[in-house]
Amino acid sequence: MATVSITGLVFAYAEATPILDHVTFHLERGATALVGPNGAGKTTLLRLLTGELRPQAGRIELSPRDARVVVCPQTVEREDGLVEALASRDDGEARRLCALLSAPRDELGRWSTLSPGERKRLQLAAALLAEPDVLLLDEPQNHLDRDARAVLEAVIGEARGSVILVSHDRALLDACTSRTVRLERGRVRAFPGPFSEAAAHFRAEDDARAFERETLVAAAKKAKRALVDARRTHAAAERSLSRGQRMKGPRDSDARSVSAQMRAERAEGHLGRAVAGRKVEAERAEARAAAIEVEKSLGGSVMLGYAPSPRPWVLSWSGTLRVGDRVLTEGSYRLARDGRVWLSGPNGVGKSSLLRAMLASGSDRVLHLPQTLGEADGRAYLARLRALPRDQRGRVLQCVAALGVDPARLLTSEDPSPGEARKLALSFGLGLHAWALVLDEPENHLDLPSIERLEAALRAFPGALLLVTHDEQLATRCTTERWELVEERRTMGP
Repeated sequence: MATVSITGLVFAYAEATPILDHVTFHLERGATALVGPNGAGKTTLLRLLTGELRPQAGRIELSPRDARVVVCPQTVEREDGLVEALASRDDGEARRLCALLSAPRDELGRWSTLSPGERKRLQLAAALLAEPDVLLLDEPQNHLDRDARAVLEAVIGEARGSVILVSHDRALLDACTSRTVRLERGRVRAFPGPFSEAAAHFRAEDDARAFERETLVAAAKKAKRALVDARRTHAAAERSLSRGQRMKGPRDSDARSVSAQMRAERAEGHLGRAVAGRKVEAERAEARAAAIEVEKSLGGSVMLGYAPSPRPWVLSWSGTLRVGDRVLTEGSYRLARDGRVWLSGPNGVGKSSLLRAMLASGSDRVLHLPQTLGEADGRAYLARLRALPRDQRGRVLQCVAALGVDPARLLTSEDPSPGEARKLALSFGLGLHAWALVLDEPENHLDLPSIERLEAALRAFPGALLLVTHDEQLATRCTTERWELVEERRTMGP
């Protein structure tokens, strides 16, 4: 039975603030949920566990020392060594795992044309085939349809050793894990029980933090009012002293007059010290309130002056959609300028292909967020953000903040996390008033609070929405119409 002990772990990229700051926890056999905001360092921690990264301090101890650590990554852009090993094996276990996951092992040669969901199934099969003692699953539900997620639960149950599951799927976390580790602000806290039980503790802590901030904000306002009063009193005392000095005659130097003047100057000096003290109190109160983070919401001002597309249809397509010699779908599809459409169907049925076909008829006022964004895409979005005019950049950053990303930290970053990159891409559509958002599984790589923020942002968006998602709650709350693709692929004759 493999276990993992992490003690005093510290890691930072370059000279930045540590992402992990003296992290300590212990993992036994079974599945542990690792949760936390986007950019908190979940994927970084997994890379440290595999040895891909080295910590600046602390240690990671495996027992036994030769325990095999295997990671199933977030991204599905390219084949890794595990998938190549799966392709080279034709034994009973490889066939069993591929059958269990409905993974298209016979089609590994066309990886670039497989759907992201099909690639994810192959990645999972390959990870299990490696017989890990410690299995690290980084957002394994991304790109998977409902049936595949049910199989994923069985896969996690099959794992023979320790499992760390990073996921935003609440149902999956509750079904598969017995412990929860929360990573936030560089530190971790471990809770017994699955996510829902741990989340009750999170919410209580967050509510207490929000109440504390409200109390500190009130104290800061009170201190500022006291500062204003002290300055007003001080100014009045200075004016009174100045008038007294002007009224004195040149020969008026008796003891009583001198004594009165000294008393007035001492009183004025005391008031000056009081003003200085009130200023310090106000600054400290404001600093304490600012130190407590609060969630921002998407304000109506971001959409002020929004103008919809002048055309009744922002996207349209009709015909026969093929991949190679296979027919995926036939028909006619049109997205109205105020349409709210959920495009649904199982993995590999052709949803992403239909989106690409429809986008060919669109304009540059349509934002397309694909299922996957590469590292280069995140850097490109950052460069584009920095090049925007100040007012446009401000609107985009307001949306970024509403989706749960610190704008200041993002602007100083060079390599945003997958979740941060997706939020930034979406913020371009919201902040720059796109006519339509075409979103292919936008919840992928987002943390749990971010999905709730995403839902609020999409509901507030006044333009057209074409949404591909396996999150039924997100779809039903943000759309009013459903296009469902079914598994009817057939081969065209010669």
